Amino acid sequence: MTTFFLILFYFITPFAILYFSKISKTIKKIGAVVLSYVMGIIIANIGIFPKSSKIFTELLVGKTFLPKEEALNYLDQGLITSNDVFLNQIHSTQDLIMSIVIPLSIPLLLFSLDLKNSLKTLKTGLLSMIIAITSLVICIFIGHFLFSNSIEESWKISGMMVGLYTGGTPNLAALATALDVKPNLFILTHTYDLISGVILLFFFITIAQKLLNYILPNFKLATKSKKPKEITNSDFETNNLLESFNRKTIMPLLGAFGLAVLIFAIGGGLSLLVPKDFQMVTVILTITTLGLAISLFPKINKIEKTFDLGMYLILVFSVVVASMADLSTIFQIEFLNLFLYVVLAVFGSVVIHIILSAIFKIDTDSTIITITALSMSPPFVPVIAGALKNKNVIIMGITIGVIGYAIGNYLGVFIAYILKGLLNKYYSMSSYSASIIVGSAFG
Repeated sequence: MTTFFLILFYFITPFAILYFSKISKTIKKIGAVVLSYVMGIIIANIGIFPKSSKIFTELLVGKTFLPKEEALNYLDQGLITSNDVFLNQIHSTQDLIMSIVIPLSIPLLLFSLDLKNSLKTLKTGLLSMIIAITSLVICIFIGHFLFSNSIEESWKISGMMVGLYTGGTPNLAALATALDVKPNLFILTHTYDLISGVILLFFFITIAQKLLNYILPNFKLATKSKKPKEITNSDFETNNLLESFNRKTIMPLLGAFGLAVLIFAIGGGLSLLVPKDFQMVTVILTITTLGLAISLFPKINKIEKTFDLGMYLILVFSVVVASMADLSTIFQIEFLNLFLYVVLAVFGSVVIHIILSAIFKIDTDSTIITITALSMSPPFVPVIAGALKNKNVIIMGITIGVIGYAIGNYLGVFIAYILKGLLNKYYSMSSYSASIIVGSAFG
């Protein structure tokens, strides 16, 4: 029963937001994506969801939820509480919804895409990705040497964060295992990343575009057939989904949705043929490739409201993700230096990225979508593209996100061991210098 009402809440809330956005100019101005996140955060922090025990939190390291039988076994052993089991059920429902709506939304978003124009952004996107990774590595090196004396196993934390901000949470979990990071350090790093990520996300979906347009070039496609304003604002209001519904528009839209389900099924099937570590990449690549290929067929490309339906699913995803944010963690900072390190990695790299984007004349939208794709992972690309009112950057964002996911683990391990070597060398030199000084003093 809990699962049923939770699913009902996640799917009805975006419809309610779209309805009120349609009848209220104020709500429309705030934006459906912002309101979806606000509603999710509210539901997560008003006491409806139970609090997890410390042991249950540690058992969840690298996972979203525990299998039902495993959770019940832990309950029987007295390791976790009944509240933990209830919370685990909520987490499994949230994970199920997220694993469905994103793969379904991507093809729907791509069906109406102008592929020719969108491909023109890839060159800029790849340059922006190089700038993003460079900015991150600079901050990681600075942060490592600022906090290495006060953070336990700082080189491991550094490696984790490199993977996290090039490929998202899956890389964070993989690197935590690869580098043998202690559970409490993993949990704290992940918690502080979530806090920083929420702040950055709200910045991107609210004032970032307007603010950065004063510093960076405005987004503009290299084509004379369309003006930038027409490209970025055309049919991008999500509340259009509730308008002009009739038999003529519903039947083709249902067909497009069925096609998205088929693409999802193909992607899911192909993912079973590859190792587990590559399943996520396989699904994303498959549904993106098939979605792009099918968008080339005029009959599919011209179906009305496919993009709006895809954005509705993104709003569902937004509510679910936000409902997983426990704001109480903000007031339980036990390791201030670790928190500061994460903040430096997130916001320091963004600042450096913006400066380098200005030097290399990378536009605002490409800069924002690159940071999103790398630090938040591909599922957030359509969310930010919606806030930017620019669907032409979706391909760029997804491509960058998949590349980041693919290289994140390698880059994380590589940087971690470089920093470990530099740290050992530094301590060896310090010890040698100290012995010389002591020897001279007592010589």
